[in-house]
Amino acid sequence: MILTVTPNPAVDVTWIVDRIEIGGTHRADAGAVRAGGKGLNVARVAHAAGADARAVATVGGATGDELRADLEAGGVPHRLIQVAAPTRRSAAWVDRALGDTTIVNERGSNPSGDEWERVVAACREEVAAASVLVIAGSLPPGAPTALLPELIALGSGIDVVVDTSGPGLLAAADAGVAVLKPNRAELVEATGIADPVAGARELLRRGAGLVLLSLGADGLCALTAADQLRARLPEPLAGNPTGAGDAAVAAAACLLDAGIRDTETILRRAAAWSAAAVLMPLAGEISPRWRELKNALIVEKLSAP
Repeated sequence: MILTVTPNPAVDVTWIVDRIEIGGTHRADAGAVRAGGKGLNVARVAHAAGADARAVATVGGATGDELRADLEAGGVPHRLIQVAAPTRRSAAWVDRALGDTTIVNERGSNPSGDEWERVVAACREEVAAASVLVIAGSLPPGAPTALLPELIALGSGIDVVVDTSGPGLLAAADAGVAVLKPNRAELVEATGIADPVAGARELLRRGAGLVLLSLGADGLCALTAADQLRARLPEPLAGNPTGAGDAAVAAAACLLDAGIRDTETILRRAAAWSAAAVLMPLAGEISPRWRELKNALIVEKLSAP
């Protein structure tokens, strides 16, 4: 079973407009609303792919009620911890003309110490049945510095996958997690190394088992101590990249859950699912064309450091 933990979930609202003009007025059809946050997106993709997945997250206020209702309607197995602060919101504007997306994320509110204790306790109970633990997304401002290491420690003896940013990325590498999934900007920010591939190698040096490095339109890299590969499509895809990284994490988690650890196999599936997510209007979904995209991938070795 894949257990996902989302420390800072959101209610995602997505609008599709013909073209975004800075300072202009835009009209769109009613926005699509769904439960969001990286871990929830991972659970949704994994569940749709037939994996046994379960999501843990916090909920609060009216937006929390919306999040709960969407998860229940979508059939995603979940355990939600009630907190006092309202669940944050995230807004995405998809520009049809440019084929890209503008996103504004609320930072979120930090639960109390007692509320965090209930989150950790729930994860401790749920992880007993898991073979893969995924901790994904940002932490709300003011979250305890010990929270991420505490959550990672719950996965002792199973594969732990972390997709986060800032100091948490380094803490996860130091903890020796199985998989880290940074993007270019997150890696440079965390390590201070301008070359993202060199930054990924620094995470390996610190203890990470596999680094899936997202380079956006330039593809996806997979680096381990033994293998260093990049997968890319012949041409970039236009669409909504909001959930592309989450789909890559879901791919890695599903393969690990099935006992598959080959680096190239994980890279090809992760790159294909990531690209397939770009073709979908909402995060947490992948296009059925993912096999076609996997067959079109160009996989090459990265140059030695």
